[in-house]
Amino acid sequence: MERISIAEDDPYLREELVLIFEKNGYAVTGISSFADAEKDIAASEPDLLVLDLNLPGRSGFELCRSFKLRNTFPILILTARDTMADELKAIGLGADDFLTKPCRPERLLARAARLLETYGRLKSIIQCGNMSLDTDTYKLIYGDKHLILPETEGKILRALMERHPGIVTQAELFENVWGTSEYLDENILQVNMTRLRKSLLGVGLKDCVVTVRGQGYCLEVAGL
Repeated sequence: MERISIAEDDPYLREELVLIFEKNGYAVTGISSFADAEKDIAASEPDLLVLDLNLPGRSGFELCRSFKLRNTFPILILTARDTMADELKAIGLGADDFLTKPCRPERLLARAARLLETYGRLKSIIQCGNMSLDTDTYKLIYGDKHLILPETEGKILRALMERHPGIVTQAELFENVWGTSEYLDENILQVNMTRLRKSLLGVGLKDCVVTVRGQGYCLEVAGL
């Protein structure tokens, strides 16, 4: 079942939108707290984000830009702001569609279905800079070079790419790659990180996996 998250601070409208999508077969999460909206949205792991622009705390523009840096899911802006300048700004930040309130449910559902279908065909591909990774096969493409990473290295790189430009902690890597952090020697992570760096060097990617002392690891893709 496809998952939709709705970031809307009006509780009545949010509930109405949740019901519209649920009645049409989607699993829906309504974001009701905006103290840390980005974290809550990411935790819901949406296939589509319906995003208002006028939110308390961080604006929809800021959230749109932040999520699009990771290129993880489509964003449909649904807002009362109806100027061309607002629409162009949102699209320029990576929004995939822009609708103004009030919006007929049929139109909203049609636009959402189109985005889900389009992204569904690309879902296994994630990208950072000029690096692309197929998460089904762990095929890495950089420029005119490519290689198939071993599963463990592929999982590590996927975690780093999905979190970019943020930091992935050692504990998170253990969970993502091995499914647990219990009974694991931290040397196993260091060994596989060394192997990943060597593999990346083979396609011309040097020093893009960065160790952040005391915190974890991140990707540095500036200029790539």
